[in-house]
Amino acid sequence: MIILITGGCGFIGSAVIRHLLATTDHAVANIDILSYAASPEALEGWRHHPRHTLIQADICDLDAVRAAFRTHRPTAVMHLAAESHVDRSIDGPAAFIRTNVVGTQVMLEAAREYWNGLEGAAKAAFRFHHVSTDEVFGSLYPGDAPFTPETPYDPRSPYSASKAGSDHLVRAWNHTYGFPSFVSNTTNNYGPWQFPEKLIPLVMLNALEGRPLPVYGKGDNIRDWLHVEDHAEALVLALFRGAPGATYCIGPRQERTNLEVVQAICTTLDRLRPDPAGPRARLITYVADRPGHDFRYAMDPGGAEAALGWKARHDFEGGLEHTIRWYLDHEAWWRPIRDKAYAGQRLGVKA
Repeated sequence: MIILITGGCGFIGSAVIRHLLATTDHAVANIDILSYAASPEALEGWRHHPRHTLIQADICDLDAVRAAFRTHRPTAVMHLAAESHVDRSIDGPAAFIRTNVVGTQVMLEAAREYWNGLEGAAKAAFRFHHVSTDEVFGSLYPGDAPFTPETPYDPRSPYSASKAGSDHLVRAWNHTYGFPSFVSNTTNNYGPWQFPEKLIPLVMLNALEGRPLPVYGKGDNIRDWLHVEDHAEALVLALFRGAPGATYCIGPRQERTNLEVVQAICTTLDRLRPDPAGPRARLITYVADRPGHDFRYAMDPGGAEAALGWKARHDFEGGLEHTIRWYLDHEAWWRPIRDKAYAGQRLGVKA
């Protein structure tokens, strides 16, 4: 098989490519515009592998996307390319509408044209897997049941609204054209190679450098944390086992408040690399809450676990320590990003 992956130099996309190339004999054509958050280094030893081809292109460029389909003749598509940082969407929503909505429409049209030209077994086997977020479902409160594929959409931020729009397009193409597309929605991811504007690497690196650890509001907002390697495994299984028109809710059942996450980072880092100035919890700083901050996200992954034969392997504490150790060992990657960020580029908190 040849898998066309969008956003394959991003945090989740690169994990998917590493998993695919390490565990299968399939080839990958990787479309990535190489934006600020992309890291070709995250492909590790697979970056220049003969089964991997990097195509630097914009998913909003229909001609470039069509050319990728003509050249590589993919068996399936995994669409991960997206703007994903909530704080950035609040500051500048237009980029999110362009990439997440228009980019998805372009991918769907190019893929549908290509699929219409296939015949027989190749046409029957083709799949378009759209990777999305739990944020499209809105906000939960204490005692509410977790999200399921039947949960009504209720996006609350420009980011989640743009992802909701892209999800609706994917389902519309399936319903209207019979196009073999399906959607997976997931919880907050963490792990190696995550761009250090996101909550866990931001807090970990701030703590390592003795900087304030920003926590929105009271820190009582709740998220369900999934290790990126577990997510990559689930996405690949969904590509092979997913049914057109289906929705798969992927999560680990590991809810934590933001404050609990920050405290766990401090505790783990204190043990792995003690600070002579004292416990790093002293650096926790409560800041004004984000506009429209959703209180809680949680996913019921039971349907996906049964359909895909998958379950998250990492518990949060073990996965967090694995992640922190990785950042401690990879300063050569994150240090230039941090230096550039604190020279003027804003780092936010996605939680």
